[in-house]
Amino acid sequence: MFRVTYGVLRDRGLAEDAVQETMIRAWRGLDGFRGDASERTWVLRIAHHTAVSALRRRRDRSTAPEDLPSEHHGDRSADPAVRAAGRADLAAVGAALNDLDETSRSIVVLREVEGLSYQQIADALGVNVPTVKTRLLRARRTLQAALGSVEEDRA
Repeated sequence: MFRVTYGVLRDRGLAEDAVQETMIRAWRGLDGFRGDASERTWVLRIAHHTAVSALRRRRDRSTAPEDLPSEHHGDRSADPAVRAAGRADLAAVGAALNDLDETSRSIVVLREVEGLSYQQIADALGVNVPTVKTRLLRARRTLQAALGSVEEDRA
């Protein structure tokens, strides 16, 4: 749930709040769970809707690329050139993710991070499978282009 909410909100504190709110909503709505989808998909859908609602409430704020999480790669992270290149990649991906609409960003997170199937994503977001496939393809191209421009700048 955290990865879904973070993928939408791009803010750790807000994502944690959204997870808590998701749990409360799921608990309160448990009697209304019809079983049309798996429990996981149902809860992820609630998480997505909660995150989108929180995002709409905070439209005036944006997350700076340097506030995005970074990974450490052992000894390679000591090399300033490698760290700078990694930061540039991270900033480019972060900017490209921020440029995506909420649904496309959520689809990328659910597929690439959570590993959900197209059908599970469609169920979680309330869209059809062809929409999931199309938006994922466009989002991947956008992310590739963002990373490609960073690579070109290095050359």
